[in-house]
Amino acid sequence: MEVPVRSSSSATRWQVITGAPCSGKTTLIQALAGRGHRVVPETARAYIDQCLAQGLTLPQIKADPLGFEQRILIAKVALETALPRDRLIFMDRAVPDSVAYYRFEGLDPAEPLRHSRTVRYETIFLLERLAFEQDTVRSEDAEGAARLEAMLTECYELLGYAVVRVPVMGIDQRADFILQHLYRKGAHL
Repeated sequence: MEVPVRSSSSATRWQVITGAPCSGKTTLIQALAGRGHRVVPETARAYIDQCLAQGLTLPQIKADPLGFEQRILIAKVALETALPRDRLIFMDRAVPDSVAYYRFEGLDPAEPLRHSRTVRYETIFLLERLAFEQDTVRSEDAEGAARLEAMLTECYELLGYAVVRVPVMGIDQRADFILQHLYRKGAHL
């Protein structure tokens, strides 16, 4: 599979919402969209939902971990390549999340690391984990979610980001926390 090549590294106004499975990312993204902000849904969840709708099972979808992770990476890179860099956009995960997922699957993260260095995201918000709940698109368990949270933090810090941890609280309070953080930084919302 060929990953689109992005141009040299450049700054964006993109805000990444990341965290372990079952940390509330999708719900928070929906709340931010409800407040009129531009959002990008999670690529992997959309792909898995599409495959499930076609009758595949989660084990079938993830039978080839490298193929699955490459497909998600390709889709993320293509999506981000098409986004305007000067617009405030909240993203449910970003390309660097693939570094953690490659590592989680025991795969070499060189490819997602290379792509992660071509863009600078404005802020990385890591949502602290909620009580773990299994759903149709999660293949991880609570222990795996905890490992992924640590790996996500490590990968973003490796790339030179200061990760802003968003504590467990109500969805409106989490949205307020993020927007107030951006306002204090002088971001134009």
